[in-house]
Amino acid sequence: MIEVNEMAAQGDVLFRRIASLPPDVSEQASDGPIVVAHSETGHHHLIDDPEVRLYEKRTRDPMICFLSVEGDFADLVHQRPHDTHETLRLRHGIWEVRRQREWFPEGTRRLED
Repeated sequence: MIEVNEMAAQGDVLFRRIASLPPDVSEQASDGPIVVAHSETGHHHLIDDPEVRLYEKRTRDPMICFLSVEGDFADLVHQRPHDTHETLRLRHGIWEVRRQREWFPEGTRRLED
């Protein structure tokens, strides 16, 4: 497990601590684990903790969301039985979550994990 205080990546997902939520976000309802990033192969990045809130921009952007970790920490796991990414322990606070992109001569595309 990797303890995260400021910034870390888990595969194609980048987590960065920020001071506060942007004004143009709304909380997303959740009645179970929060899927922070869906994987093309079904191996999602998720948090199963009732003290975590997920926020998205009102004009939805699939490349960015925000987490509010209200407890001391929350563990982010990668659901894959082999070649899995190590669990990240995000500390209390607000986190910006970005899907990383790769650049190539024709433009950009979302990085696939």
